[in-house]
Amino acid sequence: MGLISLLWGILALAWMIIALVPLLGAFNWLLVPFAAIGAIIAAIGIAVTRPENRGRAKAGLLINIVVIFVAIWRLGLGGGVI
Repeated sequence: MGLISLLWGILALAWMIIALVPLLGAFNWLLVPFAAIGAIIAAIGIAVTRPENRGRAKAGLLINIVVIFVAIWRLGLGGGVI
C-alpha cells in the first residue's frame, strides 16, 4: 500500500503543477478529492505495515497532504472557495 500511495501522490503532484497554470485552476476541484483518497490509502498503509517498512507510505501521505493544501490555497486564491 505504501508504493501505491507514493505513486498516487506523485501523480497528484504532477496534476497539481498543471492546475497551477492560469485558467486551469478548476482542476483543483477534482484534485482535492483525488489527493484525499491517496492520503487515505497512505494512512491505511501506515496502519497495516511494520514500523520499519512505513517509509513509502509516510512519503505518500506527506505528498498528498501537501497537494491538498496547495490545491485549497489555489482555490482560495482564485475565488473558488468562499
